[in-house]
Amino acid sequence: QVQLVDSGGGLVQTGGSLRLSCAASGRTFSMYTMGWFRQAPGKEREFVAAIRWSSGSTYYADSVKGRFTISRDNAKNTVYLQMNSLKPEDTAVYYCVAKYGITLAARASEYDYWGQGTQVTVSS
Repeated sequence: QVQLVDSGGGLVQTGGSLRLSCAASGRTFSMYTMGWFRQAPGKEREFVAAIRWSSGSTYYADSVKGRFTISRDNAKNTVYLQMNSLKPEDTAVYYCVAKYGITLAARASEYDYWGQGTQVTVSS
């Protein structure tokens, strides 16, 4: 059973940075795609970024491109989301996700495994 434990959220001022971590266990992830979604109060879950574990290929939502970077550490089985130049509209609960297969998907329904979520709050 795949388990995802995400962490690293917090309160930061506009323009600040945070790094989220997602510790993955239960599988060998070479054939998996990992990613991050977020959900703000009253809004639907929104795709943020995805990474193909085997090759490191990435895919980003336009709203975060150039500010966020997704990466993975094979030795630690951990996925990261480095968030720079944060804005108040980035405030949300961020979820680590995983799916079997190498397609870089942006639809929540394609991901089978979800972390518990970590709150990110950006103050203006």
